[in-house]
Amino acid sequence: MDAMTLLHERNSMGKLMGPAPSREQLDAMYRAALRAPDHKELTPWRFIEFSGDGIDRLGDLFAEGERKANPTIDEGKLDSIRKKPKRAPMIMAVIAKVTPELPKVPPIEQVISAGCAAHGILLAAQALGLGAMWRTGTFAFDETVRQGLGLGEHDQIVGFLYLGQPGGRRKPLPKRDPSDFVERWN
Repeated sequence: MDAMTLLHERNSMGKLMGPAPSREQLDAMYRAALRAPDHKELTPWRFIEFSGDGIDRLGDLFAEGERKANPTIDEGKLDSIRKKPKRAPMIMAVIAKVTPELPKVPPIEQVISAGCAAHGILLAAQALGLGAMWRTGTFAFDETVRQGLGLGEHDQIVGFLYLGQPGGRRKPLPKRDPSDFVERWN
């Protein structure tokens, strides 16, 4: 697949199945991530992989966060929350390691850099024939989840990347005209 085709046809894959990406595939995805724009070479990213029992532990962490936020939640709903990470054989949390108070590299730029790293992973996954889906949801902002993942005070979860083998058809790409999004000052 040439680069322009990849950029024009990247798409999320909601249905994923095993096996999880191989070590070689993960290495290629991380190498793509590490090419993200990085002002002052801060490398403001960190990645946490969840597979096997790690998927269960992440589900338990999500349920713990939900229970703290909603103490009256019933067990059936908590079980449903525990199963959310099982929608893929691997999940990768992308963390923005934010260094505050850098006048030339504001926090938003560091978070965007981590977002670009996540996008690099998605592009590499598709180029490798894998399926991927970027999810956030309330758990990306939950303090219990943040603490459980060992995040620092200023760190942010940019997203949870669900990774695996495509388990269905790719959804149709929406038709978008670039001129609908561009303003020109000549």
